[in-house]
Amino acid sequence: MKKFGIATAMVGGAAAALIGLAAPAAAAPTGPGDAQQTIDVLRAQGYTVIVNRIGTAPLDQANVVAVRPGQHFSRTDTGVPGARNDIYTTVIDKTVYLDVK
Repeated sequence: MKKFGIATAMVGGAAAALIGLAAPAAAAPTGPGDAQQTIDVLRAQGYTVIVNRIGTAPLDQANVVAVRPGQHFSRTDTGVPGARNDIYTTVIDKTVYLDVK
């Protein structure tokens, strides 16, 4: 029985890690668009956007070179209303880096 619990925990942890790594990549808008549109979409999704810029072109004329994941801050506790003894993870802040040229 102990081996089953350990295996279940390992599979659950691996699945959570894969989902966590896929989230920033899925958050990046796809298709043509200027840097300002990309910033607006990411901010609407709750991201703090840090822009790394090359050149002096306005953001609505700049091209997006890359969207890279940044630090995510979360809190895991029972402080969620109605949680009782269940443990919940609450995302406090999530950051992406946007490279524009």
